[in-house]
Amino acid sequence: MKAIVFPGQGSQVKGMGGELFNEFPELTQKADQILGYSIKDLCLENREGGLGQTQYTQPALYTVNALMYLHHIQMSNQKPYFVAGHSLGEYNALFAAGAFDFETGLKLVKRRGELMAEATGGGMLAVIGIDAEKLKEIILQNNLEQIDLANYNTPYQTIISGKQEDIKLAMNIIKKYDRVTCTPLNVSGAFHSRYMLPAKKQFEELLNTVDFKTLAIPVIANFTARPYVQNEIRKTLAEQMTGSVRWTETIRYLMGKGIEDIEQIGPGNALKGMIVRIKRETQPLIVKDEKIETTFDSTNSAITNQNINIKLDKLGSPAFKERYGLKYPYVAGAMYMGITSKEMVVRMGKVGMLGFFGTGGLDKNQIIQGINDIQESLKNNEPYGMNFLSFPSMPQKEEEIIDIFLTHQIKLIEASAFMMMTPALVKFRLKGLTRNCEEQVTPKQRIIAKFSRPEVATLFLSPAPERIVQKLLQERKITQEEAELSKEIPMADDLTIEADSGGHTDGGVAYVLIPSMIRLRNEYMAKYNYKNKICIGAAGGIGSPEAVVAAFMLGADYVVTGSINQCTVEARTSEGVKNILESIDIQDTQYAPAGDMFELGAKVQVAKKGLFFSARANKLYELYRQYNSLDEIDSKVSKQLQERYFKKTYEEIFDEAKKYYSSDEINQAQSNPKYKMAMIFKWYFNHATVAALTGNEDDKMDYQIQCGPALGAFNRWAKGKSFEHWKQRHVDEIAQALLNEAALILNERFKTLI
Repeated sequence: MKAIVFPGQGSQVKGMGGELFNEFPELTQKADQILGYSIKDLCLENREGGLGQTQYTQPALYTVNALMYLHHIQMSNQKPYFVAGHSLGEYNALFAAGAFDFETGLKLVKRRGELMAEATGGGMLAVIGIDAEKLKEIILQNNLEQIDLANYNTPYQTIISGKQEDIKLAMNIIKKYDRVTCTPLNVSGAFHSRYMLPAKKQFEELLNTVDFKTLAIPVIANFTARPYVQNEIRKTLAEQMTGSVRWTETIRYLMGKGIEDIEQIGPGNALKGMIVRIKRETQPLIVKDEKIETTFDSTNSAITNQNINIKLDKLGSPAFKERYGLKYPYVAGAMYMGITSKEMVVRMGKVGMLGFFGTGGLDKNQIIQGINDIQESLKNNEPYGMNFLSFPSMPQKEEEIIDIFLTHQIKLIEASAFMMMTPALVKFRLKGLTRNCEEQVTPKQRIIAKFSRPEVATLFLSPAPERIVQKLLQERKITQEEAELSKEIPMADDLTIEADSGGHTDGGVAYVLIPSMIRLRNEYMAKYNYKNKICIGAAGGIGSPEAVVAAFMLGADYVVTGSINQCTVEARTSEGVKNILESIDIQDTQYAPAGDMFELGAKVQVAKKGLFFSARANKLYELYRQYNSLDEIDSKVSKQLQERYFKKTYEEIFDEAKKYYSSDEINQAQSNPKYKMAMIFKWYFNHATVAALTGNEDDKMDYQIQCGPALGAFNRWAKGKSFEHWKQRHVDEIAQALLNEAALILNERFKTLI
């Protein structure tokens, strides 16, 4: 079991928070509004020494502790069993436990810091090398009753607090004892002592206005070294101002509860050192017959009935939305042949969602035209991206497309179907790498990788392969600086995990893939010490609000849809296809061979309702595996293929293929009968795709419509709604409808569980 502890005043340092302010822009903005100044500037620049002044130190530490905790939870997807905080850090512990929201906590801390800053004339002294009981004896023996013990930090480190003249007198007496060290603290007040009573009374006025929510995680209080009692939160926080910080007993209490892993979240390492000494010098504190008043249960959820208010704009990762300028954590993934059309991409971008133009199968002129049209429509920095498909046997084609992207200043691509890193992909990633003023590597172009296998994930989680980097450097396609900087960032900024989906699919299960990939992501972020979070997206099977909920609950930072977008007004496919798709159910899809990877036996998922394509495609692959040439196929079967499947003879198809294949490939087909058979069979796949896109009624039964069961789920959900029929389905509107209902479901489900 794990506990998280938060540091207090004294742990502040210039530069704390770093990229977290960019990762959580909404909270940063709220902090600025509450405080009346830029929290980011205060923490990163420390102008005029503000971090050393109590009224600024406390809000700054609370904010950074909170952001670090939220980042930690997003990365680990695991909440602690207990939380505690040292002095000021206790407010972060209460925030983590759900006692109040970020803004309420900051308002409390702001007022606390102001009141404590006004308490002048006091001082504090760290006494090291003597235990607290012996220190009490010294205080009593020397008539120093006006001194209070403020912090029991470790068995042999205690902070005393009092008036400045009394602290000086105490120091002169105590330091005479053998092996005792006394260090005055740089504070203006006698914190955690009787001298804070005026501040306590004023602070109680603010505490009385706060509606504290039910604690979802046990919080160990400084004042009692025991868990907070729900109906005494207000009283305990007030007592903390004048009472001692019983930190040694707090850690001993956690040890007695079997907590072995106690992790500090916040700047510095002060608490880490204290915890090590407490564990070494004391024994666990065993407390029996104790009732902990929280809503904590086996789900370890920090959400309670009282504070459930999951809104649409709170879904997904703030880091992902900030990175791409998004309002919603929703992506329309690419579908080949421009099915994810320029109209679809533009419509998504206009409402703050991300769409990828489907470049697969388009020639360079079509790609350029699509880019120009999108850029003409999205002139105000709205989000968009281009799909980039792997062509393992055609590296020159990959580089040609990448050069188009770079020439037209494309900043984001979705890398699909990559099984290995290629020079073109690495070139796109590395061009324009720089180091910013905070000494962090900043990419000019970003990559979201789409895959379903761990071995592919490791390629994108790692820096660019050195051999490819050196090759590009030798060819003068990148600079020496770009080559050096490439070692500090992964190949992909974010990862889309594709489960059972339409089109190319490994038939993966989201419940298996997403948690496994999150753990792998965390492992590689730690291994390479990456500064920016690599977000995880869920794709495949997203066709209902419940599926969106499941994706976020599994830990996804964003969701990606595909099949459901194919049945919208904006999709670049025929009305005939959309009419078919509108009627399919969740059982109306089937796996078939992939035409572009026919010989390898790769699979795509396609619509089967009322169509012959999947059955015929599977038959062709069976024949290819069974025979070495067309001549070996039974004459009756051969006749069926040519008359019913192809409606052309083998030779007519081969003559047609000569227009599209290179002379080397045609020569190989003429000398290799099996290669020729594959070439002719693959003609059918292309023919079936074109027939579907153009809506050729004569070949309707042979339409190849790549689609997953998510669309069947969507059709069921859409019944009775305004977008039941595809002519009323617009990609951005159905996206917002899915997210809206997902937020409602999340709120209701949590209320049921708790």
